[in-house]
Amino acid sequence: MGYRAEYDFWKADPEAYWLKQAEAIDWVEAPKHALFDRGNGFYEWFADAKVNTCWNAVDRHVAAGRGDQVAIIHDSPITGTKSKITYFELKDEVSKLAGALAMRGVTLGDRVIIYMPMVSEALIAMLACARIGAVHSVVFGGFAANELAVRIDDCTPKVIIAASCGLEPGRVVAYKPLLDGAIEIAEHSPEFCVILQREQCSCDLKKTDVDWHAFQLGIKPVDCVPVAGNHPAYILYTSGTTGAPKGVVRHTGGHLVALNWTMKNIYQVEPGEVFWAASDVGWVVGHSYICYAPLVHGNTTIVFEGKPIGTPDAGTFWRVIEEHDVKSFFTAPTAIRAVKREDPKGLERHKYNLGCLRALYLAGERADPDTIEWAQNILGVPVFDHWWQTETGFTIVGNPAGLEELPVKIGSPTVPMPGYDVQILDDLGRPVAPGELGAVVIKLPLPPGTLPTLWNADDRFRKSYLEAFPGYYETGDAGIMDEDGYLYIMARTDDVINVAGHRLSTGAMEEVLAGHPDVAECAVVGVSDPLKGQVPLGLLCLTSGVNRQHPEIVSECVKIVRDQIGPVAAFKQALVVDRLPKTRSGKILRSTVVKIADNQDFKVPATIDDLAILDEIKLALQTIGYAKG
Repeated sequence: MGYRAEYDFWKADPEAYWLKQAEAIDWVEAPKHALFDRGNGFYEWFADAKVNTCWNAVDRHVAAGRGDQVAIIHDSPITGTKSKITYFELKDEVSKLAGALAMRGVTLGDRVIIYMPMVSEALIAMLACARIGAVHSVVFGGFAANELAVRIDDCTPKVIIAASCGLEPGRVVAYKPLLDGAIEIAEHSPEFCVILQREQCSCDLKKTDVDWHAFQLGIKPVDCVPVAGNHPAYILYTSGTTGAPKGVVRHTGGHLVALNWTMKNIYQVEPGEVFWAASDVGWVVGHSYICYAPLVHGNTTIVFEGKPIGTPDAGTFWRVIEEHDVKSFFTAPTAIRAVKREDPKGLERHKYNLGCLRALYLAGERADPDTIEWAQNILGVPVFDHWWQTETGFTIVGNPAGLEELPVKIGSPTVPMPGYDVQILDDLGRPVAPGELGAVVIKLPLPPGTLPTLWNADDRFRKSYLEAFPGYYETGDAGIMDEDGYLYIMARTDDVINVAGHRLSTGAMEEVLAGHPDVAECAVVGVSDPLKGQVPLGLLCLTSGVNRQHPEIVSECVKIVRDQIGPVAAFKQALVVDRLPKTRSGKILRSTVVKIADNQDFKVPATIDDLAILDEIKLALQTIGYAKG
């Protein structure tokens, strides 16, 4: 069945469609109904079923005679170590940790915070929670104590599972002091903490701490506990620059059905093949595509501890793909831009045989055409942009290459997946014409696997996502849809700037700037202007080795924006900077730059990768008359 037939099947009978997809999951009690309308914009999927995530991700593959297949490859360029865990070994390790947690009173519905780096034990902890019906909340390893404390108070965990440290190129991050500080700050206290000691930085244990290995000595493994289809599988907190983080909830049944569907239909892998998502378990990509989707589908997944460059070179990604026979590779455009900036001619790629690779998938931020074209040229495989969110957990719009490889239109993540009725509306909630910019929304109900609500915050869920456009989920993104139904995400809604009454997309300007041969990465923000309300300002990072005068490059960039978008853009200023301020997941902190430029108060984002860059950006802005305070 091709894409159009598949999408039409879903649209004609969503109930029958999702019950059909649910047949790929092992249920304790199979669902009789797919969708449950709870009223007032709230929906649940497969709520009448019984199932266990760990059984579907681990045990059933062993039961099917595939226990000797490698489930997890841990590859750490930072430590120079590699290891493999088979499905049989994974079942043993997960069931023992689950048994140890159960012996200490962790039971169905209890919350467990997991605060760990990119090690196999992080996945083992997630699966152990799923095995006994505990609800895990993975917090990005190395988050500041205050941010961890906020999450402790919101989800009130019975236990926290952590490591003594995390590793980044050139430095060791001690986790235990951060964990201890968070518990001291928080109003809620966990009953105990399980600590994985790492040799790079071991830590002293308190009376309420237990060692990861000692905790499991003599423990009898436990079986999987069936849970309802609408039982929370996990809570994942989104991190904003203001306000408390939002706890995205993921229900078990829909999570399994949706993720399993994507592995073949989007990522083109068969059970037994190696799939690699180069992300972190602390982000949604790590939940969906390092841990759950590959294992539920019976693939081998890679847990990678490192960076695309500097561990040890710009060929690190290519080495991992060749060495581990990766069929599909998923990462963020930021990572590919980092490699491109360091090795613009792709010389490192030619040291490796990448004949195993079918496609590169990009998501997490807008993928500029220049980056896509560069990756296509050096890899010789299709590069598929796709668009989704922490809230949805899997692809909203993508190229369903496993069903049917659709023509790529660079700049577009392609078309909506089954389950998503994507529309473009104006500020009054009216559909816009093809090619016109508007708010990207999704008609309710959202498909299985997406958030049904926020943790203990139904009102906030409605206010955040449902109130602006009644009957629709507000994505917060702005974009256009062409005559062929291809979506183009142009910016966050907040990044659509109003220049003298003209609504302009900063994303369109970024695409133009990224096409300049000397520009490796860029961002455009809208800063205040007394005459026009807002004007665009560009931040430019140059390709490694460029030694031309910066004013000359800026002048060329201003000209190409004027030539390709027009004088209406009022693009007249750009700064050359060494790097862009980003979160640890690679998102550029555009709104923070705007607040610095406009002398507004702002909270330093907890997820920022490099605090020093904010001071550097402020100094650079002052050279052109901004950030005067």
